[in-house]
Amino acid sequence: MTQTNVRPIMRPIVKHNGVVYVAGQVARNTPDGDVTAQTQEILATIDTLLAEAGTDKTKVLQAQIWLTDIATQFSAMNAVWNAWVDEATAPVRACVQAQLASPSYKVEIMVTAAA
Repeated sequence: MTQTNVRPIMRPIVKHNGVVYVAGQVARNTPDGDVTAQTQEILATIDTLLAEAGTDKTKVLQAQIWLTDIATQFSAMNAVWNAWVDEATAPVRACVQAQLASPSYKVEIMVTAAA
């Protein structure tokens, strides 16, 4: 059955008053990958979205990270994060455990950046 009157419920990026808001990103290409592979994919997607908005990771102000099992996944996710983030411009960050939209997703990341 084809649904009619279906519209998007969100955009991947919103730019407003010099601030870029990137929606929570999950690993769509590696949903069965481990947390390392999923984090790598997500951060690459964030790089692309930030570039589309005319900014980059050095302008990220805030990051929110959700893991499905913080006890077993935090170190692996953090290793990828640390390799990606610019130490001199590291954002504020929160990382918590949560149940994500699909059981195959292990990590979701949302960022806010200056334009």
